[in-house]
Amino acid sequence: MPKIDEDLVSNLEALLGQVHVSVAGSVLHQHSRDQSSHPATKPDVVVWPANTEEVSAVARYAFERRVPLVGWGAGSSLEGNPIPVMGGIVVNFQRMNQIVTVYDADFQVTVQPGIFYKDMNRLLAQHGLFFAPDPGANASIGGMIANNAAGTRTLRYGATRDNVLGLEVVLADGQVIRTGSRSIKQSAGYDLTHLFVGSEGTLGLVTEATLRLAPIPQHVSAALVAFGTVDDAADAVYGIIGSGVVPAAVELLDSNCIRYINSDGTFSLPETPHLLMEFHGVSTTAIAAELALVEAITLECGGRSFTAGIGREERNRLWEGRHHLFESMLRSHPGETYFITDVAVPISAYPTLVAYAGRLAREQGFRGGLFGHAGDGNLHTTFFCPTDDVERTQSLTNFNHQVVHQAIELGGTCTGEHGVGIGKQQFLVTEHGIASVELMRRIKQLLDPRAILNPGKVVGSG
Repeated sequence: MPKIDEDLVSNLEALLGQVHVSVAGSVLHQHSRDQSSHPATKPDVVVWPANTEEVSAVARYAFERRVPLVGWGAGSSLEGNPIPVMGGIVVNFQRMNQIVTVYDADFQVTVQPGIFYKDMNRLLAQHGLFFAPDPGANASIGGMIANNAAGTRTLRYGATRDNVLGLEVVLADGQVIRTGSRSIKQSAGYDLTHLFVGSEGTLGLVTEATLRLAPIPQHVSAALVAFGTVDDAADAVYGIIGSGVVPAAVELLDSNCIRYINSDGTFSLPETPHLLMEFHGVSTTAIAAELALVEAITLECGGRSFTAGIGREERNRLWEGRHHLFESMLRSHPGETYFITDVAVPISAYPTLVAYAGRLAREQGFRGGLFGHAGDGNLHTTFFCPTDDVERTQSLTNFNHQVVHQAIELGGTCTGEHGVGIGKQQFLVTEHGIASVELMRRIKQLLDPRAILNPGKVVGSG
């Protein structure tokens, strides 16, 4: 990548206005890393476009001068996805944060990429609707689309990819295209929409998205189940899904995770493995029938206690505790580095994966926890060690590799929702094969011939 020319800032100021371009040290630092432990890299400049036309103008400028161009939402990614590893221009979509149109009769909305997930849902609630994929963090919609974010409600409602109908995208050379339509059924040509979803800004910059919504459920109930072992909890997950019940969410938390949640002082849960589940239904009768079946399954699988009918306030507190688990972990290990896995497998293989990862972690005496969106086969591990402990760092690296390879052998994937980013590139050939990865690289080359879009991510820099 060529050296950034001295006129970069002045040229960008001419396009966007001086106030929307910054090289301030604090701004560059803020845009140098996400929530992962991957090393920070500062961009050369950060810009805040106001509309698609300005994004297009910046892309044309970057394309002509071969300057790296990286999109930025909330910076909440966990795999280094938006880190500008080759410097260049970071495009912060903060100013493009509006709902364009709500199609309430069609359960759809068109939005700009900079709107945050939780903020959007607060506005959509006025129409009795919500965007179902829930990453936990208040991620931007553009970031969710870039990483194909998923989260707690994937089992019932699908991941981000399953809820995107159409996109407006700025390509590497500044050209603006539209993909998809507002029709639920679409079979016209290649599926360009879902080519861009999950591409982490390496193929284009999303400037508008039309999303599928769901009605806010009228009847909701939660259940909390304690187990003696995490293996029993994983077996129960398989039993629940195999019964035909489709909960809105099924979260697996090992005893260490419960300990972290309790550490905030808000909860005093028994420090044993738990399943946290949520059910949405058309009536209280329908939910009660599902809860009765789930209770029988979990107790048969070794559940020690089953608590259902949790009130809305307590349910919200439990989910808040779950969503803040990572922050609780970080507070408990100040200044330490951390290693995160994000594997997913077919549901029949989930107990095997959990048992394998749990056994390895116990044998090594790692400090951290094992948890995940169990209903869709997604497992996370987060373990910590001192930044200068070379031996422990290598042990955790080896652990992550072992868990990823085990997931792939079980028919799964190296990343269920965090994306490839920086750390998962090494597993792509193992998961997909050389021919498929080479095809990905050719697609990248076709859409980004000068390799300026988020270089160094997904399939590398070229």
